[in-house]
Amino acid sequence: MTTASQSIRIDIVSDVVCPWCIIGFKHREKALAQLGDEVEVDLHWHPFELNPQMPVEGQDLREHIAQKYGTSVAQSRAARGRLTQIAESLGVEFRFHEGMRIHNTFRAHQLLHWAGEQGKQTELELALFESYFSREENVNEPEMLVAAAGRAGLDEVQAGAILNDGRYVDTVREEQRFWLSKGIHAVPSFILDQRYLIPGAQDPEVFVTALRRLLEEKAA
Repeated sequence: MTTASQSIRIDIVSDVVCPWCIIGFKHREKALAQLGDEVEVDLHWHPFELNPQMPVEGQDLREHIAQKYGTSVAQSRAARGRLTQIAESLGVEFRFHEGMRIHNTFRAHQLLHWAGEQGKQTELELALFESYFSREENVNEPEMLVAAAGRAGLDEVQAGAILNDGRYVDTVREEQRFWLSKGIHAVPSFILDQRYLIPGAQDPEVFVTALRRLLEEKAA
């Protein structure tokens, strides 16, 4: 019989402009709600850039998707509509709109690394998802990033200093290379207990099954 003392580490490789990343996170939350006090989770977020070569000014989202995946305007609109409906069912607001831009997220990942050291990583991750998908903000803009840090309960002055001096640039680059070397080339990617990989925004039942299997292995 499992107890709340059973702890499982979950690593999430993610990008804050990835809609499936927040959807996958919410699916994971639903799975944990089903498990109740069977499990405690030690959660860690890790950086991945969907568009590492994205210029400072960003790019029109529809144009970017068309170039990257070859989708038509109609296909793009249909995909956004589907994503919006899925997100709404999970309590997340996606405000896709004409002229929406996609941005480079390397600065955001630097702040997220620091937030992890402060015990506020999930809070900042969710604030950044909200900034991009719900508040229509540029997640590459230092002023916006500092404000998001404040909403997550972090010190805004220190957040600004981190972005200004780039103290985590090398650390984040190294971590990105690490996950690429482990074969992570798409997000979200969930690594359970450093053993099992769940790729993509799988249904909550997939998480429940995998977590229960791990709990049984730990109890054996």
